[in-house]
Amino acid sequence: MSEINIIPLCDVLLVLLIIFMVTAPALSHQIDVDLPQTAPIKPVNPPDPIDLSIDASGQVFWNGSATDGAALPALMRTAASASAGGQPLLKIDASGDCDYQAVAKVLAAARNAGLDNIGFVRK
Repeated sequence: MSEINIIPLCDVLLVLLIIFMVTAPALSHQIDVDLPQTAPIKPVNPPDPIDLSIDASGQVFWNGSATDGAALPALMRTAASASAGGQPLLKIDASGDCDYQAVAKVLAAARNAGLDNIGFVRK
């Protein structure tokens, strides 16, 4: 016999057709879902960024004015706590000739003050 027996193939196709005919109405059934509504979010203006520069001698400048090492943690704590719209961005511009220790002290003071939004810039 050189012909293909297609009777089992027709049986499988008829079973699949019946399965799809039974499940198709269940898939198109709509389910009402009561989702919670969100309140509109008021846009909050972010605080102004803080420009902190470190020159080659290790002198720290807070927004352009020279600051000694003892006053720097207090300035950082007030900046971290005074901002209602989130933390300000602390932009650190370290001179290429400054010591790593000066940068590490500034980063440690920022972390201890609670400033997490820190970025390094090069002007």
